[in-house]
Amino acid sequence: MIRLTVLVEDKNTRPNLECEHGLSFYVETPALNFIFDCGQTDIAWKNAAKLNIDLTKINFAAISHAHYDHAGGFPALIKIKKPAYIYTGKNFWYEKFSRSATGYDYKGAGFTFQDLAKWRIEQRVCNDLIQLDDSAWLIGNFQRRFNFETIPDKFVRGADKIPDNFEDEICLVLREGDGVAVVVACSHVGILNIVSTVQKKLDLPIKSVIGGVHLNNADSARIDKTLTTLENWGVKRFALCHCSGDDIRTNFSTGSVLEL
Repeated sequence: MIRLTVLVEDKNTRPNLECEHGLSFYVETPALNFIFDCGQTDIAWKNAAKLNIDLTKINFAAISHAHYDHAGGFPALIKIKKPAYIYTGKNFWYEKFSRSATGYDYKGAGFTFQDLAKWRIEQRVCNDLIQLDDSAWLIGNFQRRFNFETIPDKFVRGADKIPDNFEDEICLVLREGDGVAVVVACSHVGILNIVSTVQKKLDLPIKSVIGGVHLNNADSARIDKTLTTLENWGVKRFALCHCSGDDIRTNFSTGSVLEL
C-alpha cells in the first residue's frame, strides 16, 4: 500500500493542526518513507508530531520547485532529521521573485547550495526521470504541448529578472493499481503539460491527480477545458488543494490521508 499524508496546506479542517500557504506531503511506499515538499515554515513538522508521524524515519526529501511555500520549511526539517540527500529539478538555485506594484518580492527557497554543502546534504537533480523504487518516480523536463497553459509574467528569476519558465519543477508519480497517480505541487508549467509528459514517459494510465494545479486565477473556460481533458484521458480522482482554486479544490486539506 502507498499512503500520502498532507502535513500542511492552505486550509485545515482539524482544530489541532495548523495551516499556512504552502504544501508538504509525507509519503509512505512499501520500500520508502520520504517528504515531498516542505511548506514555508516548521508548521508541517509540528503537524507531523501531532499526527504521530516519525520524521526520523524518512529516507530523503524531494522539493518540487524553489518557491518559498514549498522549500522554505526544509532548514527546519534538518533540525529533526537531516536527510543524506534531497531531490530537486534542474536549475533549482535561481533566485525567484514576483513582480508587484512596488518592485520585486523575493519568493525563493530561503537557503542556498552553499547551505546544503555546509549541512553536508547531497543534491540529486532530476533532469528527466528518476525511479525511486518499484512504485515511485520523480519526473521533470515537461514538454510544453498546451499553449493556453501560460505562466503569469509576474514570475521572474535571477539577477536579471528574466521570465521564470519553471524548468526546476518536478512532480511525484506513485503506483495506483494498474496505473499511476500524479502528485503535483503547483503545476506552474501547466497540469496538462505535466500529465501528458508523465503519460509519454511511463506509458501507464493516469488514475488520479493530487495536489495543486494552479488554477486559482484561471477563467472558467480554462478550468473547464483542463478538467474535461484530464477526464477524457481517464483521470477518475481529483484530490486538489493549495493553489488549485476554491472553485475546484476538493475536501483535501491539512491532515488528510490518501491510500493508493
